[in-house]
Amino acid sequence: MNALANRRFLKMNGLGNEITVLDLRGTKHVVSEAEARAIASQERSRFDQLMVLHDAKASGTDAYVRIYNTDGSEAGACGNGTRCVAWAMTADPQMGQAGRDGLLLQTKAGLLPVARLSETAFTVDMGAPRLAWDEIPLAEPFEDTSRFELQIGPIDDPILHTPCAVSMGNPHAVFFVDDPYRFNLEQIGPLLENHPIFPDRANIGLAAVEAPDHIVLRVWERGAGITRACGSGACAALVAAVRRELSVRKATVSLPGGDLTIEWRESDGHVLMTGPAALDWDGVLEPGLFAAVA
Repeated sequence: MNALANRRFLKMNGLGNEITVLDLRGTKHVVSEAEARAIASQERSRFDQLMVLHDAKASGTDAYVRIYNTDGSEAGACGNGTRCVAWAMTADPQMGQAGRDGLLLQTKAGLLPVARLSETAFTVDMGAPRLAWDEIPLAEPFEDTSRFELQIGPIDDPILHTPCAVSMGNPHAVFFVDDPYRFNLEQIGPLLENHPIFPDRANIGLAAVEAPDHIVLRVWERGAGITRACGSGACAALVAAVRRELSVRKATVSLPGGDLTIEWRESDGHVLMTGPAALDWDGVLEPGLFAAVA
C-alpha cells in the first residue's frame, strides 16, 4: 500500500487559494510528482498548492515544508500556504501545538518566520526579494530588472510589455496595466509562464496601481494556472510598484479572493505579508488515489 494511503489532510482556504496541508513529520517519505498530481485529482483534496510538513532540518526551526503545484512540480515559496501551515501548527488538534504565537519554517527558498496576530490572521516574513537577473532567474543579463524587454502581441501594438521581474523565492513577472480584468489571462498566462526568458518558468502578475497604497492584482501561477490569491505574487507586485515609484512601501493588495497587507520594510529589506487562513475541512487520502502511482 502507498505510504500516503489513509493519511489525514487539512483542506484550507488562504484568501480563496486552495491549500492542502499534509503532515509527514516522523516519516522519511517524500511526495513524488505523481503522488502530488493524484492528490490534486480528488475534489476533496484538490489544491492550488500542497504544503507537506517534514521534520525540521535546521536548528531552531519548527518544520521543513515542501510545496507542490497542481502539476506536481515543486515550488520554493507560497505565502498563502505558509499562513495555512501556521494555522495547522498552532490550532489543529492533531498537527498543532496550542498557545504558539510564532513559528520558524524552512522551505527550499529559505527561512520563513511567521507571527500569529489572531485566531485566523498571520504575518509571514517572506525575506528580501531577489532582484538581480541571475537570481530571479532570467535567461540573459538585464542590468535593470525593474523594466526588461518582453512583450506579447504585435510588435507595434503589444498586448503586454516591459514587465518588472522579482523573485520571492519563486520567479515573478509583473505587468502594470490599467485594468487586470480586461485581459484573457487564461490564454496569455501559459505563453508567458513558459517564455524562454524564464528558465524556471514564472508566475505572471497583472497589476493596477489604484492609489499609492492600493494595488489590484491577478496572477497566473506557474504549474497551477489562474488563482484567486497568490501571496508571493502580492509581495512581488508591491516590490515591483515601489521599484517603479508607483507605490509606497506598505499597501493593500486586492486579489480576486480578498485583500492582503504587504510591506517592503525599509530597515532590512524584508517583505511582510499579512492575511487570513481558514480551515474548510479535514479528510483522509483514499488508497485508490495511488493505484496508478509506481
